[in-house]
Amino acid sequence: MTAAGAPAPIRASEALRKKLAKLGLHGAADLLVHLPLRYEDETRLTPVVEAPWGEPVQVEVTVLSSEVQFRPRRQLVVRAADASGEVWLRFFSFYPNQKAMLAEGARLRAFGEVRGGFFGAEMVHPRFHLVAGDEPLPAGLTPIYPTTAGVGQATLRKLIAQALAGDDLADTVAEAVRQRLQLPALAKSLRFLHGPPPGTALEALLARNHPAWRRVKFDEVLAQQLSLRRAYRARRQQGAPALAPAGDLAERLRAALPFRLTGAQERAVAEIGADLARPYPMQRLLQGDVGSGKTIVAALAACQAIDSGWQAAFMAPTEILAEQHYEKLTAWLEPLGVRIAWLSGSLKAAAKRQQQARAAADAQLVVGTHALIQEAVDFARLGLAIVDEQHRFGVAQRLALRKKGGNPHQLMMSATPIPRTLAMSYYADLDVTVLDELPPGRSPVKTRLVADGRRDDVVAFVARHGEVGRQAYWVCPLIEESEALQLQTAEETFARLGAELPGLTVGLVHGRLKAAQKHATMAAFAAGSIDVLVATTVIEVGVDVPNASLMVVEHAERFGLSQLHQLRGRVGRGAAESSCVLLYAQPLSETARRRLKIIFEYTDGFEIARQDLQLRGPGEFVGSRQSGVPLLRYADLEGDADLVEAARTVAETMLDEAPAAAERHLQRWLGARQDLLRS
Repeated sequence: MTAAGAPAPIRASEALRKKLAKLGLHGAADLLVHLPLRYEDETRLTPVVEAPWGEPVQVEVTVLSSEVQFRPRRQLVVRAADASGEVWLRFFSFYPNQKAMLAEGARLRAFGEVRGGFFGAEMVHPRFHLVAGDEPLPAGLTPIYPTTAGVGQATLRKLIAQALAGDDLADTVAEAVRQRLQLPALAKSLRFLHGPPPGTALEALLARNHPAWRRVKFDEVLAQQLSLRRAYRARRQQGAPALAPAGDLAERLRAALPFRLTGAQERAVAEIGADLARPYPMQRLLQGDVGSGKTIVAALAACQAIDSGWQAAFMAPTEILAEQHYEKLTAWLEPLGVRIAWLSGSLKAAAKRQQQARAAADAQLVVGTHALIQEAVDFARLGLAIVDEQHRFGVAQRLALRKKGGNPHQLMMSATPIPRTLAMSYYADLDVTVLDELPPGRSPVKTRLVADGRRDDVVAFVARHGEVGRQAYWVCPLIEESEALQLQTAEETFARLGAELPGLTVGLVHGRLKAAQKHATMAAFAAGSIDVLVATTVIEVGVDVPNASLMVVEHAERFGLSQLHQLRGRVGRGAAESSCVLLYAQPLSETARRRLKIIFEYTDGFEIARQDLQLRGPGEFVGSRQSGVPLLRYADLEGDADLVEAARTVAETMLDEAPAAAERHLQRWLGARQDLLRS
């Protein structure tokens, strides 16, 4: 750090600094934690004739000839040799100065994999440098850093060496904490990782289980925890309406329900109710498996807001899901005298203005899609904002809804269970409530994996299913490259099944239908007028038809685990035995095979989520929270769960007892990014 506390700048030309900025390297502190991707062993030379094929080695050779060839593609081909034999070096991408360096007679060291080529041993795109005189071999392993065009490894090593020689290595973690967790000092760890001393085992560095790596991973997780917990505390300094109910609306709703709440639902209602009664904004995530009963918990929270004289808003990501919530909430609450408004993008202008006026006047509950956060929508007294399937909305969209009412309480819901380690890490700025109990009466769903060569058998199974009065979904493949192609596939499947199932009524629903058409089709399916519903993934969440007991997913290998689990959750909502048939095309990739194996073997959403985290890592799993939460570069949530646990505790202590050290730690690891969550 400089004397003023700002990060020390990188001493480089303006052009180089712009290139370094693409790597997120803005100051010397960034260079310190820009750690190697891997290490290469350049401490020894291997004679060409002894080089094992397929393994990285270093050879020292003299160029015998060098020419640019144009067939089969433009390439620089270099013939070189040492005392033991010849090796060909091929470069498909090269600069004029590299061609000049590799002129006949040049002596060089090349590092790369040797493999069999048309003329014998060859190395494709080896890393090389010219050798002058009796140049000694490096004493230790060579670090290889993440880089970008125009920034060479030698440049990065030089800049990092300058940063290591600076004064920005002061430890931010108390010595007592380091001793308790058996972590080395930061300066020692960084110097070791940037320049492993002679004799360091390559395997320990690559596995990232060396004590130096553990120290770095702890510091990274600690920075994330500090950022999130500080944002959490900052929100608690803001004022919000204390929603202490003055009426009996929630009790009247409970009395009217045809079912009793589960123990998990009761706990959730109590936790949320206590939060709403406090004078600072609730930021709570309600997560539970498919069918765990999140909607009634949210409805009871809305009752508390309404009873306190405030409005509640309920936002869902798709029109189908929002409309299903609207119909369910209307059936529950309108008979109790609650005034409910509906807002969606598909409403005609006059109807939309009318509903917007109700939101700004007397509506007690407003349900809708992202139309709720449009500029023209104003709320009279918004006290609670409920966001369903929160991961489908960006940070900015959720903030826009919160700002509509000044600073309402916020309840986010997700039917995609979040593994514990992920919740501890990426959701540390939220309070989390888990519904870990399913309501009674849900039948287990039998999952079947069927190769697409047996599609006719599946069609026959659907026909038998329909003959006994049961209904089925047939979900068309997810084709990310082309929404139009996905739509075409759905329409072709609809036509084909209509011909193959002459005794059954087949319907079609997809995202491009007008709202009225989608509503009519879904209503007909819910009423039993449609036997088989062909659909794209618009029915992934929210659809509740108890008589539907068969789900067929075509090209299941194209879907993610979360989507497959959500789709399977559309059936098994009644008393009848239910099945989910996953049709897959062969050959399967290894990843697709593992996904299908997981969905076949597990029915618990939290275990599926844990397996999904292992398959994909946190990046995709966290989704839109990426724009507001620093992702981890070095720590692994599964393998380093103990570090996440420890960092949570240390972060709270640092914020209370060592705020200056916490600030320095955040500057080192996150820089300006630490402010992302303060909104």
